[in-house]
Amino acid sequence: MLEMKGIRKAFGPIKVLHGVDLDVRAGEVHALLGENGAGKSTMMKILSGIISADEGTISIDGTPRNFANYNQAIEAGIGIVFQEFSLIPYLNAIENIFLGREMRNRFGLLDRAGMRAKASEVLGRLGVDVPLDQPIAKLSVASQQFVEIAKALTLDARILVLDEPTATLTPGEVEHLFKVMRDLRARGVALVFISHHLEEIFEICDRITVLRDGEYVGTSETAQIDTDRLVEMMVGRRIEQNFPTKPERSGMPEVVVRAKEIRLRKAGPVSSFTLRKGEILGFAGLVGSGRTETALSIMGAYPAATVDVEINGNPKTPSNPTEALARGIGLLPESRKEQGLITPFSIAQNVSLNNYAKYRTLGLFLDLRAETKHTQKVMDDVRVKAPGPHAACDTLSGGNQQKVVIARWLNHNTPILIFDEPTRGIDVGAKAEIYHLMRKLTEDGFSIIMISSELPEIVGMADRVCVFRSGAIVATLDGAEISAETVMTNATTGELKYVA
Repeated sequence: MLEMKGIRKAFGPIKVLHGVDLDVRAGEVHALLGENGAGKSTMMKILSGIISADEGTISIDGTPRNFANYNQAIEAGIGIVFQEFSLIPYLNAIENIFLGREMRNRFGLLDRAGMRAKASEVLGRLGVDVPLDQPIAKLSVASQQFVEIAKALTLDARILVLDEPTATLTPGEVEHLFKVMRDLRARGVALVFISHHLEEIFEICDRITVLRDGEYVGTSETAQIDTDRLVEMMVGRRIEQNFPTKPERSGMPEVVVRAKEIRLRKAGPVSSFTLRKGEILGFAGLVGSGRTETALSIMGAYPAATVDVEINGNPKTPSNPTEALARGIGLLPESRKEQGLITPFSIAQNVSLNNYAKYRTLGLFLDLRAETKHTQKVMDDVRVKAPGPHAACDTLSGGNQQKVVIARWLNHNTPILIFDEPTRGIDVGAKAEIYHLMRKLTEDGFSIIMISSELPEIVGMADRVCVFRSGAIVATLDGAEISAETVMTNATTGELKYVA
């Protein structure tokens, strides 16, 4: 159904695609894989008319096509779910789903009832309950993702591109999405699926095409390839061990954060936990279970009903993020685009945020050479792919933007770090590097709270795990207690604690 041949694209002196090929059959789910910066999203933006190729051809059903804009691609039956949401935060779900394609009655007026019915039907197929009248800004990240998916499904596309659609979804929500994808495949739709979760690729995809550094590496039937070979094709090397070995702990390290009582809402359940020096404390649970809110409350960034927290023995709870930063707490937020970066700024400017005093000379001026040097070092540490420290963050792939946020806190040297979904949108090679980097940080005395929806990540990385359900911690697991089964059991049935 779809054939892209010899696609080349450069942005100024930076060559992004070097003659890449892709063919997708009707009635198949085709994975497009590669590390961040490999060119996957650029290929899909060319397919959907958002940007144009410098060279190469696109054919649909054997007919050459050239789309000048996204609307022309939609008319040709192409739909895309973007990695970064393309929703207007102050419009509701219905208004976003039909934006620019509003349904009208025979008098030319908006058919609000028709749009509501269609939106409800599509979201029902996805098996989710999204408040249709709420502004998008008030919805959870997972609900926003389903609105983005629903918007694409209403196009009745013959070729549907899904760019990291599962990044914010729970396992149950992912299974709902896969059911819809199987239904679409059975109806003859061609699906292009981009994901860094290799277990998803093997579960849902029929064939796999791999890109590396903007070049075509190869295409394989899913049944004829294994994980090790796939990773080697993606990164050009074998990754022997994804998770670093957990260190042996002797004695009882000092407590750097002691949360005596956190209650997210009045009369709600109560949480308590400790974070020790040099450990990774996992926060696990289903989306909406209170993990992020609890973490943000200890740094004064979430208005919980009760917060009684000691930081390094100081009994005063930080009242705002500025105070928390001064006391050594750094945050990598779940939404890098909205909360983690100023995307038009350069990498150096984003890395230096909150920390310009480090480069001040004579009390008035900035030592820009020192800033560039330090930025390049932390970029190298987390393997940011970019022309240099002065590249704008909005020119980077999503995964590289995430690495820039991590680089900021390495540059700032905050000894207590809260990482909220630290590898969301990060490719398999970079994930392994970030895991080893996190472990190196703890060896150097840093303490990390890691919030993650990925059970393998929780089990493989956390020294201890706090399991959340319905707004509070219901269990704290240690050592051999940590397993995917134990985490999920507590996340779904754990007993909540209430204090009068």
